[in-house]
Amino acid sequence: MEGNKYTAPLLTQKHKRIVTKDGHSTLHVYKATGACLARLHDVWGLLIDMQWRWMLLIFSTSFLLHWLFFAIFWYVLADLNGDLGINHDTPPENHTICVKYLTSFSAAFCFSVETQLTIGYGTMYPNGNCPRAVFLLAIQMLLGIMLEAFITGAFVAKIARPKNRIFWIRFTNLAVVSHIDGKPNLIFKVANIQHTPLTSVRVSAILYQEQENNQIYQTSVDFHLDNVNSEECPLFIFPLTYHHSITPSSPLAAFLQHENPGHFELVVFLSAVHEGTGEVCQKRTSYLPSEIMMHHCFASLMTRGSKGECIVKMENFDKTMPELQTATVPKSPNRTDMGININGQHIDNFQISEIGLAE
Repeated sequence: MEGNKYTAPLLTQKHKRIVTKDGHSTLHVYKATGACLARLHDVWGLLIDMQWRWMLLIFSTSFLLHWLFFAIFWYVLADLNGDLGINHDTPPENHTICVKYLTSFSAAFCFSVETQLTIGYGTMYPNGNCPRAVFLLAIQMLLGIMLEAFITGAFVAKIARPKNRIFWIRFTNLAVVSHIDGKPNLIFKVANIQHTPLTSVRVSAILYQEQENNQIYQTSVDFHLDNVNSEECPLFIFPLTYHHSITPSSPLAAFLQHENPGHFELVVFLSAVHEGTGEVCQKRTSYLPSEIMMHHCFASLMTRGSKGECIVKMENFDKTMPELQTATVPKSPNRTDMGININGQHIDNFQISEIGLAE
């Protein structure tokens, strides 16, 4: 790998992603028996997963249909009771009007809306001496409360779901391959740009490889957080750097050691607990061969302010630079080998001269 000096992405994008950069799956399932019926059985999940424009359309349509449905019943009731063709101010003797001044379908629709929204009756109002009107009123109120509870609950659940909190988590657009202690590592960064910290952060990755027969083969890829031996980061408040050592046993070694590595997709998953709500949220992204920079490293992010506070320079978050390479200098008696770190990268064979001061 060290003999290939690539300073640009490996390949241009030619394949459709399995997972987009913002974490959405592009997989389509065709001709699955019973799939539509299974989705209808999970109406709650179907509403939660819907896009907001469809959610608002269903919200508006459901209430309009509910009002229209019961407007028809109120109009039919008035017609059967003989209330449409009489003067409601001076009704015939021995005639009980079910709904006062309900004499047309538009009036029936208006009365249905007033009943459902409980905004208070005006000129039109039901007569307690008409049992059919009382029964229909109770049915509309009961079904209306159920509809409002379901739609309102879906709205609250959609707004409060943990998925909405992943927009505060950012992955670097590119991954880099650079050397740490002389060993190649695949590196990416992730940042939490909200003030509320995340806890119990875990990262995992799956390598998807497409075979010649259009079959997808997947392999787990392990990443570790700097020099932390724990499987999770207890507190996510500043950008984290994750490494994967590209050893001969690494599933990525066969791809990144060749000039034309072929198509693969590395999908990264980050799971964390939101400290404020205790809910688990997950953020996903993917890296194609064209998004892996060979012999590059990330720019420094952390700095100190004038008052000693820690500052994260997010303008450098996606910035990469060529990995520093130094030529081997023949040793001399007055030279000493020293190891230093530049931008978090260990540089081997860096030599300085010892200078002696004579009186």
